[in-house]
Amino acid sequence: MGPNAKVIPLGQMDGDAIRLVTARKVWIDHNTLYECQDGLLDVTRGSTNVTVSNNWFRNQDKVMLLGHDDGHLRDRNMMVTVIFNHFGPNCNQRMPRVRHGYAHVANNFYQGWEQYAIGGSMSPSIKSEANYFVAPNDVGNKEVTWRKGEKGLWKFYSVGDVLKNGASFNKQTGVGGAKPNYSQEQNFKVVNAMFVKELTSESGVLQCSRSLIC
Repeated sequence: MGPNAKVIPLGQMDGDAIRLVTARKVWIDHNTLYECQDGLLDVTRGSTNVTVSNNWFRNQDKVMLLGHDDGHLRDRNMMVTVIFNHFGPNCNQRMPRVRHGYAHVANNFYQGWEQYAIGGSMSPSIKSEANYFVAPNDVGNKEVTWRKGEKGLWKFYSVGDVLKNGASFNKQTGVGGAKPNYSQEQNFKVVNAMFVKELTSESGVLQCSRSLIC
């Protein structure tokens, strides 16, 4: 998907389920995505104002990439909200992985991971808020985050997250924080993390029919 929400040909694809390129004001909601050749969702090349909500991501190595590559500086203006999603089972990494921009990751249910859940490079700002993290049983993979680059440039913040089964979040310390630059119309209330499993219980494709209202 490209500018003005138009579907554009991109030539040979790399196996992503959903890929946004230079797109703005996109809502990705109530999908069930799994077992794709590359990733399940890419938001790249200057895309911004994207909301990813109520999706079920499972059975995948690379789940969600926000930011094209280390050299694509347009992604510094990227702003993505990831909310009310269910990650797992059998997800390895990138839930999401962020380059350059800003991601507000809130009220998601993480049903384990293999390498990490939330990661980033090129000095992104990531606010993890009121998520429910259940670490895998493997004692070597309890850490939620993965970071690449100088420690002083990390901007990873955890606010009100629930960490279960030994999960840990190597969060930022010091003054300030990753603050969403939402407009008044974009503001939303984040729910206490203890309700996340219930909130995400119907993530994925809606089970609707003529006789069954969604």
